[in-house]
Amino acid sequence: MKIAIAQLNPIIGDLPGNAKEILEAAKKAASVGARLLLTPELSLCGYPPRDLLLNPSFVQAMNFYLQQLARDLPSELAVLVGTVDENVKAHSNGGKSLFNSIALLEKGTVQQIFHKRLLPTYDVFDENRYFEAGLQANYFSLDDIHIGVTICEDLWNDEEFWGKRSYTTNPIADLAILGVDFVVNLSASPYSVGKQRFREEMLKHSAVRYGQPLIYANQVGGNDDLIFDGRSFALNRKGEMVCRASGFEKDLVVVEFDEVQKDLQVGSIAPRYESEDEEIWHALVLGVYDYVRKCGFSKVVLGLSGGIDSSLVAAVATAALGPENVLGVLLPSPYSSEHSIGDALGLANNLGIKTQILPIGKLMEGYDNTLAELFAGTEFGLAEENLQSRIRGNLLMAISNKFGHLLLSTGNKSEVAVGYCTLYGDMNGGLAAIADVPKTRVYSICRWLNTQVRFSKQWGLGKIPSNAQYIIPENVLTKAPSAELKPGQVDQDSLPPYDVLDDILERLIHQHQSPAQIVAAGHEPGIVDRVIDLVARAEFKRRQAPPGLKITDRAFGTGWRMPIASKWVGMKYSS
Repeated sequence: MKIAIAQLNPIIGDLPGNAKEILEAAKKAASVGARLLLTPELSLCGYPPRDLLLNPSFVQAMNFYLQQLARDLPSELAVLVGTVDENVKAHSNGGKSLFNSIALLEKGTVQQIFHKRLLPTYDVFDENRYFEAGLQANYFSLDDIHIGVTICEDLWNDEEFWGKRSYTTNPIADLAILGVDFVVNLSASPYSVGKQRFREEMLKHSAVRYGQPLIYANQVGGNDDLIFDGRSFALNRKGEMVCRASGFEKDLVVVEFDEVQKDLQVGSIAPRYESEDEEIWHALVLGVYDYVRKCGFSKVVLGLSGGIDSSLVAAVATAALGPENVLGVLLPSPYSSEHSIGDALGLANNLGIKTQILPIGKLMEGYDNTLAELFAGTEFGLAEENLQSRIRGNLLMAISNKFGHLLLSTGNKSEVAVGYCTLYGDMNGGLAAIADVPKTRVYSICRWLNTQVRFSKQWGLGKIPSNAQYIIPENVLTKAPSAELKPGQVDQDSLPPYDVLDDILERLIHQHQSPAQIVAAGHEPGIVDRVIDLVARAEFKRRQAPPGLKITDRAFGTGWRMPIASKWVGMKYSS
């Protein structure tokens, strides 16, 4: 039996469009002799649909397109489609009104419906808000082959692998008891750095433990702040990789189940990425591309400061959209250095993007004159510095409004974490492209990118001169980072060195270490306390920030749920 995996990139709520994508994949699968086609979790509506599920007409429309899709599919093919199903007992027995389900479509009808059993509520997941958990082990028979069905989280509860259970039920163990021939998992698993290796190790453990081949079908694409990396794969009963789809792009791969050997045969295996920097690059490019197109934009604008952050965002946008769709705006003030302007123009020339220079000196004078009486007798300080950022933000938003460009903000995770950013200034924008990328990682991605000049056309990086050694100008990588809001300013006037800051933030935000543990790792107590205080105080800024593409397991976005008005200081080392 040939099983095809359709690694799809749905648009949330585009039921006719998503149904069409499934149908096209089905026709392609049938043409190569597949008997069964797998599609990702909630493939018909896209994941995550969030509160669209509270709209009864949306649920009704999903059922309509599911029935229509069943009639349109090739007759020789069975297809598993992600959908929702009504919980008809909810009114009498209690519980949520919907199930997160997989429909088996064959011979023009919906043959069976399978319900997701484990509903995650951590990080970005909130499935208990919408769904009731299924209670039965899910399986079906096709041509005398018994196939177990699981949905995403159903795989993530092996107590041997984790050292504990997060749920009372292990759906994989239940299917092993039933003696199915192989298990399929239909997923919409968001990307984070290193997650694919973890997935493969986890499923390898299950395949070996239960002696069951496993086929994993994952969604691909960007939906709001989430990026889905695809990289669907299949393991034989020994846990060996027999098939892997491409990363960060749509794909259709076929794996064959041998009925005699009761195992999966080796098919095409896409290679792993060579480094985390390369992997993150592809994630960011896909995230920007899909956010722009799915929100109805075609062009973007961003401020080019000549710094490392805006350089990376410009390169990502160029690779995602093409140089003709990216506008870089230079907004020099009297404090801007000559090298910043030169570096910004050099980057734009390498990328082949258009630029516009809008000096803000006279606008600054106008603000100063207007505020002179009110500010009389006070010292020049943060308020005056931030005016520059807000002037720039206003001008960029004016360009966005005038020409219909999406404004990309360029702040990195280190800055967003400690509030080293200006509300209604550099935080302006429709998408924060690198808001989950720490400053040290920004540098490492840019250094990696500079080794890729020979692949510049492949990456979509327009007009790299034939004699260019770098994509990112070397001076951008070597000069001290600075907001240039006053003479001689550098970031380290206000912040610890970024390697120190990022290590503290990693331990605090990702590893949930206590201040004592962070100090024990070698950091100064005063700096640790100051960083903790800055992170807490900046929460009101983060709540007003544009969506930021998630590339780590702890991003300031959907999964970050901190209070703004909080007096919690028990975290501090000195307390």
